[in-house]
Amino acid sequence: MSRPPLALTAGDPSGIGPEIAIAAWLRRAESATSPFYLLSDPASVAACARRLQLDVPIIETTAKKAAGQFADALPVVPLAARFIDAPGLPDKANADGIVEAIDRAVTDSLSGEASAVVTCPIAKKPLYDAGFRFPGHTEYLAYLAGLKSGAEISPVMMLAGPDLRAVPVTIHISLAEVPGALTTEAILRTARITARDLKTRFGIANPRLAVSGLNPHAGESGAMGMEDETVIRPAIETLQNEGIEAFGPLPADTMFHARARQNYDAAICMYHDQALIPAKALAFDETVNVTLGLPFIRTSPDHGTAFDIAGKGIARPDSLIAALKLARRLADNESRSR
Repeated sequence: MSRPPLALTAGDPSGIGPEIAIAAWLRRAESATSPFYLLSDPASVAACARRLQLDVPIIETTAKKAAGQFADALPVVPLAARFIDAPGLPDKANADGIVEAIDRAVTDSLSGEASAVVTCPIAKKPLYDAGFRFPGHTEYLAYLAGLKSGAEISPVMMLAGPDLRAVPVTIHISLAEVPGALTTEAILRTARITARDLKTRFGIANPRLAVSGLNPHAGESGAMGMEDETVIRPAIETLQNEGIEAFGPLPADTMFHARARQNYDAAICMYHDQALIPAKALAFDETVNVTLGLPFIRTSPDHGTAFDIAGKGIARPDSLIAALKLARRLADNESRSR
């Protein structure tokens, strides 16, 4: 039985999403990329290919037909909305199509017409200007999945590269807000979801979680802050009592070198940059943003819209290709674990 294709959203059409999608299709053979279809405005995709002087056959199709057409043409499932073709110039007029693509990718994944959702980058401001009321992709995906904020099963962001999987507990808040937002329960929720998805989707039977400290030297037994002892350590002890192999809190400055990484399957970090800096420094072009805790698989490149280089033909598709390949592997692993 053939596997359903991956649903790929074009992201903000003023960014590099359309061109890296085209580039990923052109490299489908050499990179062994799983069949996907692009949810976009076909005219916008065709204009992008012409601008880059690429000979790309584009076929308007449906999710059900896309896998059989992928070898010979880039399958584009048309949106009802139309895009303004203006590379590097984000426009709130594109918001309807950006959101529609996400909606339809999720619907296709939940119905089984797509194996997973892969999203190209979006910019928040044009969406906000058009009335979008969610902080970003992840929160909107959770809404579409019917998940409530703070629920035991709710989205968690993982940066997954060839050498490191890193998961932040707190994400898009200022560094000054982190100590107040960091709670034992938040760490527990993040770690439990990570351990579960490492088992069911990554195929790791007994996940090992390295938990970072918040303060320098993990607080030096309270000399540099008490959060490591009063907030983080109790979470680790609870996880251990639940049978999850978690250890720490570890000083963040010594947990990401090659020898240390051999001892764990994912690093649970306390804030955004503590997780994302090592992940991107180790493998910027190969690291994938994975959303854990959703009832469907979602991956995306680890970079943004790159408006400054959009339309110039210099954007690299490596992270998108990695996102497509990882989405397929996670979908296959999940199917086997059922």
